[in-house]
Amino acid sequence: MQKYDIAAYIWPAYTGTEPRTRIFWPEGFGEWQTVKAAGSKFEGHSWPRKPLWGYVDEADPFVMEMEIEAAVSHGVNVFIYDWYWYDQRPFLETCLNDGFLKARNNKKMKFYLMWANHDATDVWDKRNAEQGTIIWKGAVALDEFKKIGRRWIERYMCLDNYYRIGGKPVISIYDLKNFIDGIGGMQTAKEALGWLDAEAEKAGLGGIHFQYIKWGDNNLNLSGVDGGEKKVSLSDIVSLGFESATHYQFVHFADVRKDYGLLSEDLKKEWDNIDKNLNITFFPHVSIGWDNNPRYNSFREHIAVNNTPENFSRLLMQAKEYIDSHNIHPLITVNSWNEWTETSYLEPDNIYGYGYLEAIKNIFLK
Repeated sequence: MQKYDIAAYIWPAYTGTEPRTRIFWPEGFGEWQTVKAAGSKFEGHSWPRKPLWGYVDEADPFVMEMEIEAAVSHGVNVFIYDWYWYDQRPFLETCLNDGFLKARNNKKMKFYLMWANHDATDVWDKRNAEQGTIIWKGAVALDEFKKIGRRWIERYMCLDNYYRIGGKPVISIYDLKNFIDGIGGMQTAKEALGWLDAEAEKAGLGGIHFQYIKWGDNNLNLSGVDGGEKKVSLSDIVSLGFESATHYQFVHFADVRKDYGLLSEDLKKEWDNIDKNLNITFFPHVSIGWDNNPRYNSFREHIAVNNTPENFSRLLMQAKEYIDSHNIHPLITVNSWNEWTETSYLEPDNIYGYGYLEAIKNIFLK
């Protein structure tokens, strides 16, 4: 049995099966439209890039069977699906429902959900990406949250291959500020998570393992809830019921405009700060890179440099050493399986081939 759990985030937008994606990508095959159109912004820019597997529909179970085999054979044994709820209904759910869950080999790996509860803006629409117009709000009220929670329990957490820590299904929340603001404040947020935990207990799941997605700032500014503006401290995060934390992307806490290998020092500083101040388990995270220029017509200067598979290997080793030295559940999160338009993906391409996947395999399977 594999000793370490390597969990890669999945951005479920590489499909045309969700009708509302046409708002952003009218050609009908999801964000592949942006990937195909991406070009170089300067001499030496690493775009355009091409997927070795082609512009596949990741809501197709036959495609996902191939991807699952590639993942598990290289040591990626968990997928974390970015999960969305906009306009009182799920969004981009077909990648999970029709792709992964209908793949005949999906029991070979585990999965869990990260509620990507940020606002949806036109950043996904390259025609209007500079404007930042909000299309749908990510914040929800309590009654809406209960609909969401029941969906998680009934459709996903009850499945045998839903990922668990300490016997409890894991749910991570991307935007804690949006969650607390939308639901009506700290006290209501605590009650909402307590309700979900109790519902999971009733369903025979043993409760919920809540995972906090940590950004750089330890304090979150809330908008006029609980009698005025308030900052959420790390101790508040514990009191809300979160049992663990991880990151989603290096760019959330580090300046990536440097040699990728130098990010080792940023990781050490961030992880030392977490050890000192966050009284819940932290699972180390490794991002493959960062360059979101494909989503924009103008040039965006935040670009990771020299993020080769070899340098990726070094940061994976640093994460492995963190797990070993802390004697914790052996979970490492990776950004990501397929964030092509942020240039942080494990899927093989025409530049490094299977290099990033081989890096994981060489460390965690050999």
